[in-house]
Amino acid sequence: MDKVRVIEVKQSVFADNNAQADRMRRQLREKKTFLVNLMSSPGAGKTTTLVRTIADLKDELRIGIMEADIDSTVDAETISAAGAKAIQIHTGGMCHLDAGMTEQGLRELGAEDFDLVVLENVGNLVCPAEFDTGAAKNVAILSVPEGHDKPLKYPLMFQVCHALIINKIDVLPYFDFDMEKVVRYAHQRNPDLAIFPVSAKTGEGFAAWEDWLRTQTAAWNG
Repeated sequence: MDKVRVIEVKQSVFADNNAQADRMRRQLREKKTFLVNLMSSPGAGKTTTLVRTIADLKDELRIGIMEADIDSTVDAETISAAGAKAIQIHTGGMCHLDAGMTEQGLRELGAEDFDLVVLENVGNLVCPAEFDTGAAKNVAILSVPEGHDKPLKYPLMFQVCHALIINKIDVLPYFDFDMEKVVRYAHQRNPDLAIFPVSAKTGEGFAAWEDWLRTQTAAWNG
């Protein structure tokens, strides 16, 4: 009997995606456009964090935002009202963006017109972490109500990210959330992870996060 031929489809899909992502990164560097892939669970505060960040940095940086959702234009409308150009990407039911979808969004946005572009990925701690979008840096948001154990339960998200925003620290007194543990767990997954406890509601902690973003943008575009 002839041997059955096995085709590793998933491996092939990731290899093709990674090659496209690498090409996009080179092109974005040539255009001096710094792309950030922002990931989190639904409700962690991605859009609210972006609104405050835009308000603080829009006079320094040309900022564009790509909002990815399964449906609706709610987030893109919110970002536009905050003073940044935004486009909405509908994923057709998919729980993540890959390099191809990101590249299409960048063309529609006109990435060359911006110093900083943020892709607000679909709310999910699993699928988005698996796909390289071509971003220069990956950033995750973990909110206090989600609990401090998430780096233990969703390791890949914290392994692939360069920075972690711990949002909603204004409600720390009301939740059983251990800041020391979450920092320790996150650094177990990724010792180089930059961590920024913030409150998107009050603005606490945003200076450190925005300094990191300025520095990374300047280094990429310099």
